[in-house]
Order: sequence, then structure tokens, then C-alpha cells
Amino acid sequence: MTAPSSQPSAVSASATHVAPAPDRRGPVVAIGNFDGVHRGHQTLLANARERATARGVASAVLTFEPHPRAFFQPDRPFFRITPQAEKTRVLERVGVEAVHVRAFDAALAGMSPDAFVDELLVGALDASGVVVGYDFHFGAKRAGTPAVLTELCAARGIRCDVVPVVEEAGAPVSSSAIRTALSDGDIARANALLGYRWFVLGEVRHGDKRGRTLGYPTANMRLPEGCGLAHGIYAVRLAVDGIVRDGVASFGRRPTFDNGAPLLETFVFDFSGDLYGRTVGVELAGFIRGEARFDSAEALIAQMDRDSEAARAILAAPDALASML
Repeated sequence: MTAPSSQPSAVSASATHVAPAPDRRGPVVAIGNFDGVHRGHQTLLANARERATARGVASAVLTFEPHPRAFFQPDRPFFRITPQAEKTRVLERVGVEAVHVRAFDAALAGMSPDAFVDELLVGALDASGVVVGYDFHFGAKRAGTPAVLTELCAARGIRCDVVPVVEEAGAPVSSSAIRTALSDGDIARANALLGYRWFVLGEVRHGDKRGRTLGYPTANMRLPEGCGLAHGIYAVRLAVDGIVRDGVASFGRRPTFDNGAPLLETFVFDFSGDLYGRTVGVELAGFIRGEARFDSAEALIAQMDRDSEAARAILAAPDALASML
């Protein structure tokens, strides 16, 4: 699959930095939560790879689980664009050589900026360079800023690059903007900001098998709690064992029947195999319509026929975006 494009030359020209001591040979480490690994993140990662190549060392990522917002507000569902498995897959696909996942816990949340640098960057990773975004904060009460990090790194002979904002149509490319787009059903905008088609990974589970009686057997997946994807019908691709197939999917509560817990139900075109218990990936290529209630099964089937034709048309159209399946 083609990896998302990056812009290392633009980053290099505008990032701020302090040169490292000549004897430090550890990796160049990009630090952040990287939820979505969107185009802004990819620019930051490209900077880390460029710096690492120039020094003849490895590039790496330091990221955190759970997401800090989930740690500080555990009772509030949080819409993760890329849960850990999806985030790791994207990081690997865009060329990151090593991914270090640090538990975000009370100890990390209370760590001073100095301790963060000494214990994680120097002690654990022996970093020769660090790359962060313009809005990166760390340490107790978010006291660590890019300026503070640059100063602390300089004192320890570590080069620190601070990558400026990446914009799309005059607005920052951000995880919050992508969450909003997915919640609005604006898949085209979400995918454009990501630089690839948004996808989910999960196990196919048994359902009530109602789709079989309608002529549309589906592979059903429960998405993570807090998923804010708009309920509706989508043109999708489903991948299992490296084989990618076109399809149409519904995400929602099935108001015509049971109005139950949200499920992603994918009908795979021209496929008759058994996917129960298998881990699959489903990427969203386009939004067709919102979820609706129908007065009869016959009316629903007629609409599903139209949805399938719409999905086939979307999936047949040229698309330069990358796939992470």
C-alpha cells in the first residue's frame, strides 16, 4: 500500500533546533499522543526521519497509552481516532522504525519537565534528537512547553526541533477537527486531513443474522466505547488476511428493528465466506446517507439496493488517498 506523503523539506526550513553534542548517537525521537497520525503528525515524523538519516541513527516514536484525556476523565467516553492497534499500524506504515509506548499514569502525569527529559529521553531512550509539535506540553500541570523542552535538551546535548502548525484551507490540521468531521459524517474531510482513509480493526462477532433474511448478510463489529462516528451508511472496504474487498456498511442502532447498541455491519460485495471470529479491517471511503427507520422490511431492502449501487460508484471513483488496510 502507498504510504501518506510527507513534507520534510518544509519542516526542516521552519523548525527550531539546538545542535546536539557530537558524541550522542541514540535515536531521534518524535514525541506525542499522535491520535489519528494525521498529516500534521506525518510532517513531524518526516522531520524526525530526516534528522535521523542525516546523523546516521534510527528514528523512533515515544507515545502514551491511555490518551491523557482518558486518564484524567476516565468516566467520560473519549472518541479515539486511532486506538492503540490502529495507531501502531499507521506509525509503522509511514516509516517509523521503532514505537515506544509509555504508560500514561499518575507518575508520568506528576513528573517534572526535568525528570521527563532525564528519565525518559536520556535514561530510557538515550535520544540524540527530539522532535515535537508547536503545541506539545508535558510534565506536571503541563509545565513543559516546546521552549522549556528546547532549553532542557540543549543543556544535555540533545537537538530539539519544534515543528510549526500544518494547515488545510487556512485551518490547523488537528485531531479535534478530524473527530468533528467523523461525527458529522464528513468522511471526505476527515480522510483529507488524515492523509489516508480512516479505518477500524476488530473481531467479527455473531449477531441476530437478520441480514441473511434480507439478502444482505453482514460482518458485525462493535466499535470502541466513545466512538463518535456518525450513524449512517458508508462505502467501505474490508480486509482480511491481506485481501481487500469492496462493500457497504451501516453504523448505528438499527431503528427499523431493535434500536440496540451501535454496531458496524458490513456487507461485502460478491463474497460468501465465513468471517466469524476473524479480525478484519474496515476503511471508510465515503458517506452515503444518515441512519433512518423504515416502515417495512421491503422498503428497507429497496433502500439497501440503492445504497449498494451508491457504494459501488464511490469505490469505483479515482482516489489518491493511502490505504492502511
